[in-house]
Amino acid sequence: MYVDRIMSREVLQVTEDTRVPHMAALMRDHHIRHLPVVRDGRLVGLVTSHDLERVSPSPITTLSVGEANYLLGKLTAAKVMRAKVIACTPETLVEEAARLLRQEKIGCLPVVDRDGHLVGMLTHEDLLDFFLDITGCLMEDTTRIAVHLPDTMGQLGRLLAAINEAGGYIATVVSPLHPDQTGLRIAVVRYRAPNPRALNQQLRDLGYDLLTETFPA
Repeated sequence: MYVDRIMSREVLQVTEDTRVPHMAALMRDHHIRHLPVVRDGRLVGLVTSHDLERVSPSPITTLSVGEANYLLGKLTAAKVMRAKVIACTPETLVEEAARLLRQEKIGCLPVVDRDGHLVGMLTHEDLLDFFLDITGCLMEDTTRIAVHLPDTMGQLGRLLAAINEAGGYIATVVSPLHPDQTGLRIAVVRYRAPNPRALNQQLRDLGYDLLTETFPA
């Protein structure tokens, strides 16, 4: 899946002459931590909540409130923004975008087209929503089982086939690549079935080790 499918398209943005108090108000009122800076629609920088904290007066400053506000009012996005911005394109794979966020220890990825125009924003929240979607965590009508499997070819396919043959409809499947401390791999499957308790028992009768099972409420 590509970033284009999960990115936020409605992105608040500012220009280089936007002043610090206005950016602070935007972040506060819209509960965001990043503001892309654009020039003619093209990304030229990024202002984060940390950038605004960095230029804010210290609690022990000798400046009066009026003086501090006056100085902040003169600061613009051009003076506080990060000009070197790590970005991605709409065609970037979601997992590659997640790797970039993790590797670079950043909170967002502006999404730009081939001409550098800002078309979206990818945040940790977008990735979390994607994770919840692909794992089926929000599906209330499914049964969830975690099953120990030998880490050999064809084992996952046999498990899924067994669920289908027992009358289950596979909703989602997640299986981490590395085996656990027992040397076995874990497959987490969500499925729909008229009688999930009977289906799980059929799996046990076939020799499957069900580590956990959660039934629909």
